[in-house]
Amino acid sequence: MRRVPLIGVCACTRQIGHHVFHIAGDKYLRAAAIAGTPLVIPALGSLIDSQALLDSLDGLLLTGSPSNVEPHRYQGSASEAGTLHDPARDALTLPLIRAAVAAGVPLLGICRGFQEMNVSYGGSLYQKVHETGRHADHRESPDDPVEIQYGLRHPVRVQPGGWLQRCGLPVEIQVNSVHGQGVERLGEGLRIEALAPDGLIEAFSVEGASRFAVGVQWHPEWQVHDHPHYLALFEAFAEACAERARQR
Repeated sequence: MRRVPLIGVCACTRQIGHHVFHIAGDKYLRAAAIAGTPLVIPALGSLIDSQALLDSLDGLLLTGSPSNVEPHRYQGSASEAGTLHDPARDALTLPLIRAAVAAGVPLLGICRGFQEMNVSYGGSLYQKVHETGRHADHRESPDDPVEIQYGLRHPVRVQPGGWLQRCGLPVEIQVNSVHGQGVERLGEGLRIEALAPDGLIEAFSVEGASRFAVGVQWHPEWQVHDHPHYLALFEAFAEACAERARQR
């Protein structure tokens, strides 16, 4: 009997009223379901046995989030007052990333998840891409409806010989752009997979990973079935998850 792959989806923490909740966005869970059965992983840090967790998973999805990685994690300067952080999520995901790759668990990082992967491998982040003087403003307009915010915004150029090309993506694809932070220094052992027209890194893979281990700055989970290039990325992730499930 074929076993349906189990896909771990990292949770964010949010205070709602007097209590803290562990939550994951609906759009990520629905996209993860392309690969298997989604399982939300609470951000409980050391209370979770990460090795036992990874032994049970066939894939790991790191979602986007309104929060940013705490800058001390990459030796960055203090964030501007009012910046939303989620230290509990950082404590969950940052150690889990390298452990997942080492265990051969397929990994897909999206937006914050992409940035977490870079930090986990020793990279750093621009806290405000639009203030660098060398990159465009990649943020959405808060006044636009969500369909406009997540609409196709700019091209990215897929680099030859990498995972994205193996996913069947052409040399150039159109993507959305809904982020204020971005990769400053690329982490050690990461390979650039796609670049924005202004040179900002939009995707990378983990060199030497035994299975799919890719991060993207854009949001391919958004209306994934309406965008063939977004779907191709999730289908490649799903194929890797299915392979792990078969071998397990």
